[in-house]
Amino acid sequence: MKAVVLAAGEGIRLRPLTSTRPKHLIPVGGKPLLEHLLSSIKAAGVDEALIVVYYMADRIKQFFGDGSKFGMKLEYALQDGVRGTADATGLAKDYVKEDFLLVYGDLFTTPDVIKQVVRSHEKEKPAATMAVAPVKHPEQYGIIELDESHVIDIVEKPSPAKAPTNLANAGICALSTEIFEKIGQTRPSSRGEREITDSLRLFIKEKQSVLAVQVSSEEWLDVGRPWDLLEANRRALNRMEPINNGQIEDGAHFIGLVSVAERARVRSGAYIQGPVFIGEDSDIGPNCFIRPYTSIGKNVKIGNACEMKSSIIMDETRIRHLSYVGDSVIGKDCNLGAGSIVANYRLDGKTIKMTVKDEIVDSERTKLGVFLGDGVKTGIKTLFMPGIKVGQDSWIGPNLVVYHDVPSNAFLLLKQKVEEHER
Repeated sequence: MKAVVLAAGEGIRLRPLTSTRPKHLIPVGGKPLLEHLLSSIKAAGVDEALIVVYYMADRIKQFFGDGSKFGMKLEYALQDGVRGTADATGLAKDYVKEDFLLVYGDLFTTPDVIKQVVRSHEKEKPAATMAVAPVKHPEQYGIIELDESHVIDIVEKPSPAKAPTNLANAGICALSTEIFEKIGQTRPSSRGEREITDSLRLFIKEKQSVLAVQVSSEEWLDVGRPWDLLEANRRALNRMEPINNGQIEDGAHFIGLVSVAERARVRSGAYIQGPVFIGEDSDIGPNCFIRPYTSIGKNVKIGNACEMKSSIIMDETRIRHLSYVGDSVIGKDCNLGAGSIVANYRLDGKTIKMTVKDEIVDSERTKLGVFLGDGVKTGIKTLFMPGIKVGQDSWIGPNLVVYHDVPSNAFLLLKQKVEEHER
């Protein structure tokens, strides 16, 4: 069986991080999101895949190449614009000649989930087999209506009161090649896109079998909003096989799973409580506290007496001494001045809201920091309030409290009124 992986989306809800990279290349646990997914596909016994690309397609092709360094055989199909999941799947018509696996490219999932779908499909031989997962907010997903283990309808983003179940389309399907005929019959949705769920509904309308396989939400995650990256990072680090190829100075202390890549240096006095990943050529400390679920990229500098917690720090970023970063994603090539502080908890203890795709959304997390695009610079003693986003290449001046999102290429500067008097 071959796989078709849909990786064409722009990832608008993950901006500013996706302004400079496809969401599929955002690192979690030291590897791009799509690399984790391909590893799960391969571990499930599928080692050939067609990746459908569009947004920043060359970046994805350049990173994964022909797949040989990942033990897979990869090919690519270029989607001509954002035209929907059915249109993207249709590009695989000449690639597959028998039943195949279809996977959305922005998922973090385990090999067992994919194995469940493939085994059930091979055993029952339906027209399609769908993974379905329980979700808290059915209004955000295509919701599956079931008759025992068979799908009888797919309701797109119903209100909670009208949702037939809380089981969502998990974006992992095994499909017969008959799907291509149904894609040809699929009409554009109200968004002007052709959706694979509408193609699957044509199977249901013709009384062909569409099987549902329920999977655990602990083994499946849809990475759609900024805070989902932190959860994916947590899961990736829990699955990490730690290595220690770096330089660890006397006086550095490791607790739990800690992975230190080649040429990385951990200086004396650093206290690192895993799971933690430290990338190649990074320099940590001295006297740092790196707390669990922190992923540090390549060539990162964490200065003296800093504290990091449950965060993703991307390549080539520098966080100067006496700074604190918690529950945050810091983009590539950022520079946080000495004493920069991220507030990740509201004074009233309520959940933290963020602006996502021009809407205010409750993250339902009481701990959430900031999301900085690439190239952000801060002066000394900059303070960020919880849930803030800063666009790429923006500068935040010293002694400034950031209460609101900052666009790209902005320069915020606090001007003081100084009065001078004779003593």
